[in-house]
Amino acid sequence: MTEVEKGPRGMRRGRGARERIVSASQQLFRDQGINCTGMDQLCAVAEVSKRTLYQHFAGKDELIAECLRRFDPDILPEVFDRTDLTPRERLLAAFEVHAPLCPFIAAAVEIPDPGHPARVYARDYKKAFTARLTDAAREAGAADPEQLGEQLALLLDGASARSRVLNTETLATAAAIAAVLVENAIPGQRV
Repeated sequence: MTEVEKGPRGMRRGRGARERIVSASQQLFRDQGINCTGMDQLCAVAEVSKRTLYQHFAGKDELIAECLRRFDPDILPEVFDRTDLTPRERLLAAFEVHAPLCPFIAAAVEIPDPGHPARVYARDYKKAFTARLTDAAREAGAADPEQLGEQLALLLDGASARSRVLNTETLATAAAIAAVLVENAIPGQRV
């Protein structure tokens, strides 16, 4: 048996149990929040015993971090890796991705410890996301790509949080603001 076939404690994994646990966790964390999701409920939805869950994950903290790692490992490839769009169009396409509340923001809000593995991963993701925006801004010829990348990241995060708080869609408004920011940051080109 290879290490891949074993869980973190060296025990044999059940068929598909790890994937069911992660899938159930992603659904429950999204629908009711991290803190409101208990391990008993998670096991019931995943159709695994607590013993099986703990064979795959040392605890809830490790499971939360794994859910975040799997959410968007390549940082919006459906936007940033598109060759049919110009860099300027990619900057604006980031505002066309519809998600309820960013799971990285949700995790950071629910987990107060800045050293928690999920908070660390959320922070790293947000930095990497801003870097992708900055790279696209640089490619598009922005006078200050770092500033534009940061502005667009902040705008997206704010729209995501505001959508959740108000239970309404705010990305269209954020996209209109982004178009103005991009137009002002990349002189001589129209959006």
